[in-house]
Amino acid sequence: MGEVLSQSEIDSLLQALSTGELDVEEMKDKDEKHVKNYDFARPAKFSKEHLRTLEIIFENYGRLLTTNLPVYLRKAVQVEVMSSEAVTYQEFTNALSNPVLLSLVSVSPLPGTIIIEMAENIGYAIVDRMLGGLGNPLDKTREFSEIELLILERILYTCVNLLREPWSNVCEIHPKLDRIETNSQYAQIVSPTEMIALVTLNIRIGDVEGLMNICLPYLTLESVMDRLNAKFWYSNLQEKDETVYADTIEALISRVQIPIKAVLGNSSISVDDFINLQVGDIIRLDREVEEDLNVYVGNIKKFTALPGATGNNYAVRITSVIREEQ
Repeated sequence: MGEVLSQSEIDSLLQALSTGELDVEEMKDKDEKHVKNYDFARPAKFSKEHLRTLEIIFENYGRLLTTNLPVYLRKAVQVEVMSSEAVTYQEFTNALSNPVLLSLVSVSPLPGTIIIEMAENIGYAIVDRMLGGLGNPLDKTREFSEIELLILERILYTCVNLLREPWSNVCEIHPKLDRIETNSQYAQIVSPTEMIALVTLNIRIGDVEGLMNICLPYLTLESVMDRLNAKFWYSNLQEKDETVYADTIEALISRVQIPIKAVLGNSSISVDDFINLQVGDIIRLDREVEEDLNVYVGNIKKFTALPGATGNNYAVRITSVIREEQ
């Protein structure tokens, strides 16, 4: 509700209008809404909030690449998000170099396909590193050979699988590397005028630096657009039950095979006695017959036990547990 003027204020206003101190035109509402032209060729399907959330997702993805790729390349890898923008698919393909390294990835249950484009100098550096080289790119670019593509497929397969975790807060996806293309004409996943979200990462492998572009069509993200906001992303992250991770880790650890040994005793003999040992000789140990044995898990003494047998096998019966403080 607007402010109500007093009678004196109304009189002053009328007097100012009659004397010309106030202009009626200047009193018009200055908060008029300006009409903004809408470009039907570039519909605004991605808001700034959507693009910012995609940056958050791929910042997490970059950290996973930084951690996992050195295992294969045996060299330090640094990944950071450079930018995110909404462009048409035609603008993306027009900017591609030749040769190009395109990974076509299906992300079921989301429809359609996304594209991961890796700079050719990064591709050559990976091949060189995988084959035992220093990880240097070629001086002159050329087409990738079939053998080089097979080597790259292993790394790209790992990169694709790492997409699962960053997207888990938005949607449980099952990424799969469908194929690798070196010609953008064979990678027409949507119409040229379709809007896409383009996220650019900068990858540094040793001294070699290049870009990785992730092309995300609107048709693929349409069903989860309402979840692409930072508030939903962080709330979903906080709602995850950490006990699930603890149970999973505990289940994995429980199946690990560990060595365990019971030591009957120790003794020291001369090398000459050792060389002349025969069947039936007796070696005196430093432990009494009634004394408990030490049981080691790995190299750590964890139990004491009494020797025995079960069936045709030797066995020990645990008599006490040795705590860490002991």
